[in-house]
Amino acid sequence: MHPDYKLLIFDWDGTLANSIGRIVESMHVASDRTGFARRDDFAVKGIIGLGLPEAIRSLYPDIDDEALVVFRQHYAEHYIALEAEPSPLFEGVADTLEALRAEGYHLAVATGKARRGLDRVLKAHGWEDYFDITRAADETASKPHPLMLEQILAHCEVRPERALMIGDSSFDLQMARNAGMGSVAVSYGAQTIEALRAFEPRLAIDRFPELHAWLSRHTD
Repeated sequence: MHPDYKLLIFDWDGTLANSIGRIVESMHVASDRTGFARRDDFAVKGIIGLGLPEAIRSLYPDIDDEALVVFRQHYAEHYIALEAEPSPLFEGVADTLEALRAEGYHLAVATGKARRGLDRVLKAHGWEDYFDITRAADETASKPHPLMLEQILAHCEVRPERALMIGDSSFDLQMARNAGMGSVAVSYGAQTIEALRAFEPRLAIDRFPELHAWLSRHTD
């Protein structure tokens, strides 16, 4: 185990699961069905990580509350249909998490997904009780507010400097900074590694198993 870290907190979409394409498609479909102009793929990827209401309002600042409800419904219907077969985990995720857990790390998830959606994918992977704690955007504050990280830290009784947030978006890394934590950026998710380097992550990885390799080079 790395002498500095006890708790590893993971984003879900774009970090553990290869679901970015489905999120982008679902946003486009919801836009079409509600009569809003499509935003391009780059713009949609730029809001992944926020809670769904915050993401929609970021793309469509003038949307009213009634239209927001309808947009969310269309998004959810299409996304759930796509997720009849859950988005696959990225290569090496399952084995790496198992190795990290065996070495004694606390593992947690902090996601922009809603609780119902997170529970659905955890169940699909047989991970209902795998993580020490999981937090979803609709039961706490949306990223980049640090509340969900603070709740995870309190549950695990770990100080911020002993934890790392691993994610693929600026919201993940800004949230970690807001909580006084270090971060790890992944290059294969929603946002470019160039954008993520602006948040000075401790590490940037191109493949998920590189996280374990880096931690293993600095062991007790």
